[in-house]
Amino acid sequence: MCNGHCVWRSPLSSIRLVAGSTAPHPHRPRRPAPYARPRTPIPPRREEPTVTAPGTGPATEAAAPAGGPADTDVVCLGESMVTFLPSRPGRLADVPSFTRTIGGAESNVACTLAAAGHRTRWVSRVGADGFGDHLVAAIAAWGVDTSAVRRDPARPTGVYFRTATDRASGAHEVLYYRAGSAASAMTPDTLRPERLAGVRVLHLSGITAALSSGCLDLARALTARRPGRPLVSFDVNHRPGLWPEPSRARVLLELARGADLVFVGEDEAADAFSLHGPDAVRAALPEPDVLVVKRGADGAVVYAAGDGPLHVPAPRVDVVAPVGAGDAFAAGFLSATLRDLPVRDRARHGHLAAAAALTVPGDLAPPPPRGYADRLAALDEEAWGTLHLGPGWTGADQEGRTP
Repeated sequence: MCNGHCVWRSPLSSIRLVAGSTAPHPHRPRRPAPYARPRTPIPPRREEPTVTAPGTGPATEAAAPAGGPADTDVVCLGESMVTFLPSRPGRLADVPSFTRTIGGAESNVACTLAAAGHRTRWVSRVGADGFGDHLVAAIAAWGVDTSAVRRDPARPTGVYFRTATDRASGAHEVLYYRAGSAASAMTPDTLRPERLAGVRVLHLSGITAALSSGCLDLARALTARRPGRPLVSFDVNHRPGLWPEPSRARVLLELARGADLVFVGEDEAADAFSLHGPDAVRAALPEPDVLVVKRGADGAVVYAAGDGPLHVPAPRVDVVAPVGAGDAFAAGFLSATLRDLPVRDRARHGHLAAAAALTVPGDLAPPPPRGYADRLAALDEEAWGTLHLGPGWTGADQEGRTP
C-alpha cells in the first residue's frame, strides 16, 4: 500500500515545469475564494528577539526543560534515526554498501519548516554516541533549534536500513534497530504542556505512540485538550511493523481525536481502522477542526471548519525517489496554515513541498522559494492542472518565473 505518500506519482504530461523551462503563463492567475478558516485560532507570532539560538547543540539533563521559547513557531517531537540508504537497487542481502543519512517523520517536518523560514524546535532523545552526534548536527544544520534534545548514556540512537524500492512495493525492505533506543525512553516529563506557552504549533505523529508505554503516555498528555494550548498537528503515520497486535493501532484514532489538525492516508485508514473513503474517515474523526485525507494519485481531500470535503488535486511529478513526501506535505500545509492562507492553498503548498522531496534522492529537500510557491498555489484550476514538476524545479532561477 502507498500509505498516502504516493499522491505525487502520476502519468507524465506533455506540459512540464522543470529547471530552465516554464509552463504556459495564464493571463492573470485567479485567487480562490477564501475558504473558511479552521475554528481553532493559531497563536500569533511574537516579534521579540529569539531567546535561544537555534542549532546550538544537544542539551544536558541539567539544561532548561524541553519545550520552546515564546517566539517558536513550531515544536516537533519524535524519534529520529540514522538511516542507511543502499548504494544500488536490490535486496538488502545483495546491497554491498550504504550511505548514511538521517530519517524521522517529525524532524523532517521541522527541517522543511525551518528551510521555509519558520522558527522550529525539535524535541527528542538520542544516545550519547556518534550516531546521536550526527543526528543532532545534521538537523541543526537545517536551522532547527536542537537545544532541547537530551543525550542518554545508557541507550543507543536508533538506526535503520532500507532498500531503494517504493514503500508501497512488495519488494521493499526496511530493517529497524530501534528497540530500547534513547527515544523510546521518552515520557510525559520529556515535554510538559506548560513548556509550550507561546508556541504556535505542536506537531506529533503516531510513530511516537508505538515506541513504548512511556511514549504513548507522552502522546496522550500532549493531545489532551486544554485551554491555551497551541494548535496540535497529528500525522497518523501508521507503521504496521511497529504494531505487532494490529488492534492496538486503534489508539491512533484516540490521539487523532485530540488534535486540531490531522493528516492520514486513505489506505492507512483502511488498513489500521477499517475506514474506507474520506467521508468514513471524517465520520470517525469529527473532532479535529481540519482533517486531511491523502488519496494517492487522486490528491487530497480536506475537511475544514464544518465545511464539506474539498478535493485538491496534486501536480504531476517526475519522481526520483518515492520517500519523504508525506512529511514534506505536512510541512508545506503547516507553513501555509501559519500564514493563514486559504485551505485550498494550504493543500497546494503541501503538494508543492512534497514534489520537492520526490524530485531528490533522499528524504529531505528544501521547499520551493516562498514567492514562487505562492504564485503556483494561486493558479486557476486549469493552469494548476498543467503543472508537471521535474528534478531541479525548485531552483532559485525559477523564483522570478510564474508558469
